[in-house]
Amino acid sequence: MIIGIPKEIKNSENRVAITPGGVRELVKRGHTVHVQQSAGENSGFSDAEYRSSGAEILPSIEDIYRHAGMILKVKEPIAGEYPLVRSGQMLFTYFHFASEETLLKAMLASGATCIAYETVEAEDRTLPLLIPMSEVAGRMSIQEGARYLEKPHGGKGILLGGVPGVKPAHILILGGGVVGYNAALVAAGSGADVTVADISLPRLRYLDSIMPANVKTLYSSTHNIEQELPRTDLVIGAVLIPGAKAPRLLTRDMLQLLKKGSVLVDVAIDQGGCFETSHPTTHAEPVYEVDGILHYCVANIPGAVPYTSTLALTSATLPYVFKLADLGWKEACRNDPGLKSGVNVAGGKITHPEVARTFGLHCEPLVF
Repeated sequence: MIIGIPKEIKNSENRVAITPGGVRELVKRGHTVHVQQSAGENSGFSDAEYRSSGAEILPSIEDIYRHAGMILKVKEPIAGEYPLVRSGQMLFTYFHFASEETLLKAMLASGATCIAYETVEAEDRTLPLLIPMSEVAGRMSIQEGARYLEKPHGGKGILLGGVPGVKPAHILILGGGVVGYNAALVAAGSGADVTVADISLPRLRYLDSIMPANVKTLYSSTHNIEQELPRTDLVIGAVLIPGAKAPRLLTRDMLQLLKKGSVLVDVAIDQGGCFETSHPTTHAEPVYEVDGILHYCVANIPGAVPYTSTLALTSATLPYVFKLADLGWKEACRNDPGLKSGVNVAGGKITHPEVARTFGLHCEPLVF
């Protein structure tokens, strides 16, 4: 199969879909890999490294889409790429369709098969291709939150861990999954006072058993969240419903419970955001203010650390890329029901129930 690796053109997206080492493995299996010129440059991988791994370097994104049977990306195609996607082509990337109806309509019209990293499932129903980037985003959410709590960046002027004689910052993490766990891990290490809220009591019990004493757990309800907000300096939105829009856990009215200069970091923004006042931002302009509260809603947080992120992503995606390239998507999905759950759009039809439900559209499950 011919596999195409375009350069990411989404604002401030520095990652690339695969490392030179990953390319080498695909070439060893008999596949042809086309990499767009300078695609890996911002991740620390040169064209020379890709060439030495067996890739052919093509000059333009149009060349990549024109020749490849499978397009391997990091982020969803943006408007300039829509006309390049063709019927019968396979795209394997993070799509997050629930947050972007225009993208969904464009991919339906293209006739391509769209396999979303974020809905591929393992046997235990975990999300193996979302986990590595969730780990990065969770850890970075605390790093970015700490930065914007600093006074020069518009925050309260609070140090997360405090100092002897001065209380640490209080951090509220909404969601105890992979993002929430990793956020709590870094927040705890900073010395902050941390509360993790979730609706799953088994998950809360687990977190309570492994986290240090400065991390508390809380059942997530509107009442409990409202009780926490007046003493909270930093809120991390870390909720996820695979394939669906994120639930709105903070309304605009609830912002009044926070002190001015508090910071919200909405890691769920890829799926529409879990704060009513959230809208996507970029690394170039990451924050905005609503009612005196700073909002950090960057939709590709791991793109700020592309070397780490690209290595982590390749390690997770490569086994699935092998299956798709070796067998074709239909046979690969017949053999792996978890990979089948990643197919969101195929042949002009929506095939993932949560994506269809988000927009009130018909879902046509895959039948082989």
